[in-house]
Amino acid sequence: MNAQILVLPGDGIGPEVTAAAIAVLERIASKAAHAFTFREGLIGGVALAADLDPLPSETLSRARGASAILLGAVGDPAFDQRPPGQRPESALLQLRSALGLHANLRPARMWPGLESAGPLKPEVLAGTDVMVVRELTGGLYYGEPRGLSADGQSAVNTLRYSVPEIARVAHWAFRLARGRRRRVVSVDKANVLEVSRLWRQTVTTIAAEYPDVTLTHEYVDAAAMKLALTPASFDVLLTENMFGDILSDEAGALCGSLGLLPSASLGEGPGLFEPVHGSAPSIAGQNLANPIGAILSAAMLLEHGLGLREEAAHVERAVEAVLKTSARTADLASAGQPITGTREFGRLVVDRL
Repeated sequence: MNAQILVLPGDGIGPEVTAAAIAVLERIASKAAHAFTFREGLIGGVALAADLDPLPSETLSRARGASAILLGAVGDPAFDQRPPGQRPESALLQLRSALGLHANLRPARMWPGLESAGPLKPEVLAGTDVMVVRELTGGLYYGEPRGLSADGQSAVNTLRYSVPEIARVAHWAFRLARGRRRRVVSVDKANVLEVSRLWRQTVTTIAAEYPDVTLTHEYVDAAAMKLALTPASFDVLLTENMFGDILSDEAGALCGSLGLLPSASLGEGPGLFEPVHGSAPSIAGQNLANPIGAILSAAMLLEHGLGLREEAAHVERAVEAVLKTSARTADLASAGQPITGTREFGRLVVDRL
C-alpha cells in the first residue's frame, strides 16, 4: 500500500511522542512492504510562534490531501491569554470541522502488568476494555451563539444537536459494538436537557437497525460513577461532545495514565489520529513523556485510516509485550522502579516488531 501520512508534531511533548509513533510506522512499512510517505506541518502554538494562524492554510491543504493524519499535541501556556479562536487548541476544533471528522473513538483498556498503576483495586479493573465513541463536531464546543458579554459579567454557550448529527455517530457506535461484545451504553442528561431527550430518542431509533446489539441508557452522572465502580461492565460508550471529553479522560485515569490513551477522529475526510494526553509543557524535551498513546494512535491509523487491521494488531501486541517486561515510563513507574525514557520505550516497541 502507498500512503501519504501528514505528521503534525505540535507543541510540548508532541514532537517526542510522534517520533516514536513514526518509527513504529516505518518498521511496519518495511516489514509488510508498504510505502508510507511522511510530511510535516505546523499546528497550534508552533504555528502561532511563527506568526501564523493556529491552523495555517497550508497545513489544512496538506491535511485534505493526506491518506491519514498523525498529531502529537497542541497547547502552549504562552498563548493562554489570547481569544479562544487564536489559542493553540482552536486549531483542533477547526481541523475536525474542516475535515468533517464527526466521530471520535477513544479506547481504554487494562494492559497486562499495569493492574496496580491506576487508583482502583486490580480486581475491579480486571477485564476493563471500553470504547468511548464521542460526537466531535457539535454540542457546546461548536454551538452558536457563544461569547462573553461586553461588560465581562456574563457569558453564553449553546448546546445544539440535530437528528442527523446524532444518528451518524450512533451508527459508528453500533457498528463497532458488533465487532466487540455487542453492548452500547448511550450517555445523556435526558432528565434535565431537551437536547439529551432528542439524543435518547434518536439513538433508540437507530438501535432498531442493530437487533444483535443491546442498548441501554445512562445519565452522565450515573455513568461517571459506574465507570469508577465497575469499569469492566462497559463495552461501547456513546456520548455527545463534552460528556465524551470528560468520560474518556476518566477511563484513561482509571487504567493508569492518560499517556496510554490513543484516539481516532473519523468522518468524511482523512482520519486524524492522536494521543489523548495534552502537550505537557513541564516535561517537554526531557525524554519523560509516555509514547504509548501516540504509538497506539499509529495502530488506529493503520486500522481505521488505512484498513491495515493485521498490522495494527502487530503494534498492539508489541506494546503489550514491552509492558510485560516491566519497562515503565515516568507516569507508570512505581516508587523506586527504573524509568524507561520516551525514546527508549519507542525503540523497545520497534524491536518487538
